[in-house]
Amino acid sequence: MRLQVFLYDTFRRHARMFVEPAIVHTWRKSQEVMLHQLSQDNKVILGGDMRADSPGHCAKYGSYTMMDLNTNTIVDLQLVQSNEVGGSSYMEKEGLKRSLSLLGARGVTIDCIVTDRHPQIQKFLREENITQFYDVWHMEKGLSKKIDKIGKKKDCQKVRRWIPAIRNHIYWTAASSKTGPERVAKWTSLLNHVRDVHTHEDPLFPNCLHTIRKTRDKSKWLSAGTPAFYNLEKELTKKTVLKDIAKLSPHYQTSSLEAFHSVILRFAPKNVVYPYLGMLCRLYLAALHYNENADRGQATTSSWDPRFKLSFPKSRKGECRARPVKTDATFRNFIFFLSLKHKHLHCT
Repeated sequence: MRLQVFLYDTFRRHARMFVEPAIVHTWRKSQEVMLHQLSQDNKVILGGDMRADSPGHCAKYGSYTMMDLNTNTIVDLQLVQSNEVGGSSYMEKEGLKRSLSLLGARGVTIDCIVTDRHPQIQKFLREENITQFYDVWHMEKGLSKKIDKIGKKKDCQKVRRWIPAIRNHIYWTAASSKTGPERVAKWTSLLNHVRDVHTHEDPLFPNCLHTIRKTRDKSKWLSAGTPAFYNLEKELTKKTVLKDIAKLSPHYQTSSLEAFHSVILRFAPKNVVYPYLGMLCRLYLAALHYNENADRGQATTSSWDPRFKLSFPKSRKGECRARPVKTDATFRNFIFFLSLKHKHLHCT
C-alpha cells in the first residue's frame, strides 16, 4: 500500500523514553492515594486472584491482582515471571506475598481476603493468620461439573434436573449464613430436600424456609438407596467439600476481579508476547481504566427506565440472564496520560 510507518526500533525508543515512564508515574501516583485511604480504614476486605499471560500451564508471566472489594478498585498489581520462582505453579503465591508485603508496609489493616481455593494460598494465609474466604462462583463451578458428570451415569439421569437448584442453593447458603457450621447445616439439608423431606436433624437449620407445596411432578424427587441419590450424597458430603462450604464468602465475591481480567485482554491479549516492562505497563493501563469506570451507573432509556440486555453465558448451556447495561466508559486517565507524555516530549 506504500504507507510510510515508523520502524519498530523507533517505537521502542519512544516507548522506553516517554510512554512507559509516564504510565508508571501515573499508576504509582494513583496507587499512593488509594493506599493512604486504605490505611485509615480498620476493616479492609480484599479480593485476590492471578491471571496468566497465556493459555495453558506454561505461562511466562503471572499477574496477581489485589482489589479493595468495598470500593471495587484495583489497589495493587504484581507481575511475576515464572523463572523467578522455579515454575509457573508458584507464581500465584509469590504474587500474593509481594502484594501483602506492600500493603503491610503502607499500614493497611486487612480484615479478610476472598480468593479461590488454591492449596498454596490456603496454607500461606493460614500460616500468616489472615482470615480467608472462598469465592462462591469457583466452588459452584467445580461442583456443577462433577454433578453433571454424575448425571451421565446409568440410572442417575434425575440428578441433572437438580443442577440449577443446587447452584442456587450454594449461593443462598453463603449469603444467608453467619457462621461456618450454619453454612454446613444449610448445605447438607439439600440431601433431604431432594427427597421431598423438609425437616432436618441439625438444630442450626431444622426446617426449610420455603413454603411447603404439594408437587404435581413426583418423578423429580430422588429416593434413598438409589444410585442417583448415593452418588449425589457421596459428592456433596465429602470432607473437602464440607470444609470449603464452611469458608464460603458471605459478603463479597471475586466476580469483579474476573471482570478486570477481561479488561486486561484489551490491553494485553494472550496471543501476543510482551517484554516484562511492556506487560507491566499494559497491566497498569488496564487498572487505571478499570478504576476510572468501576462505579459506572446503569444506563437508562429516553423515558428514564433502566436498561437491560440478555446474555447467554457458555457455562449455563443455553440459559439466558438479564444484565444491566452500564453507561459508556470514560477515558479521563488516558487524557491525563497523553498530556503528561507530551509534557515530557516538550521538556526533552
